[in-house]
Amino acid sequence: MKIALIGCGNIGTIIAKAIEEKKVDAKLECVYDIIEERGKEFAKKFVSTYKKFDDILKEDLDLIIEAASQEAVRTLIPRALKAKKNVMIMSAGALVDEKLFHEIKELTDKNRLKVYIPSGAIAGLDGIKSANIIEIENVMLKTRKPPKSLEGAPFFEKYHVNLNDIKNPTIIYEGPAKEAVRLFPQNVNIAASLSLAGIGPEKTKVQIIADPNIKSNIHEIIAEGKFGVLKTRVENIPSPDNPKTSYLAALSAIATLKKITEPIQIGT
Repeated sequence: MKIALIGCGNIGTIIAKAIEEKKVDAKLECVYDIIEERGKEFAKKFVSTYKKFDDILKEDLDLIIEAASQEAVRTLIPRALKAKKNVMIMSAGALVDEKLFHEIKELTDKNRLKVYIPSGAIAGLDGIKSANIIEIENVMLKTRKPPKSLEGAPFFEKYHVNLNDIKNPTIIYEGPAKEAVRLFPQNVNIAASLSLAGIGPEKTKVQIIADPNIKSNIHEIIAEGKFGVLKTRVENIPSPDNPKTSYLAALSAIATLKKITEPIQIGT
């Protein structure tokens, strides 16, 4: 499988290393990053080629992986689909924008393409998808993170909360997933994945807790419906080079690549 990678940061590095170490039956053909010098250095390290995005679209590729930002999803993914490329989206938070989501769906239908959205740093999406076939009444995602990992989120431009003053677990956001991914675009992309698998970004509720007593990112899902009750809890180690990202999020991209390339499919 021939792959191009958008985004040469932390998640992109983990994906590239997995390909280099033959954990996935794939070849990283080319990379792109909005910061050209970073992209060129990344390409040298992983024996691939740095290309402008327009040039990547001309390549014979099986998959383009977005590992950059919600903005990259909005601006680049529709162009990739118009160029008839299958894509993987890591910054799933962008997809709570209904207009963008429908544009992407129409392009995949028209061009008979696939869009892959990994589970990210949570567990239980298989159960959510199964339960949603009949009816899910409510879904809550509780995300507990060290205050430092929330720094720089757009939320703090509107709500003046001093993270350094937080000495005890503090709920700093509670509301719909749609708003959560807008206010915390680098922290809760999983809320988008969860809502897309289930009852949607307006009905899916998110609670974000800043907890100075923990070192890991903790995600709990509680879903109730005609199927019964589903509860999951994952305690994630932050990615070594970026505390805003859980290590499991990047690993889920690698697992998705393996699922695409391997003949036996396990799990929903």
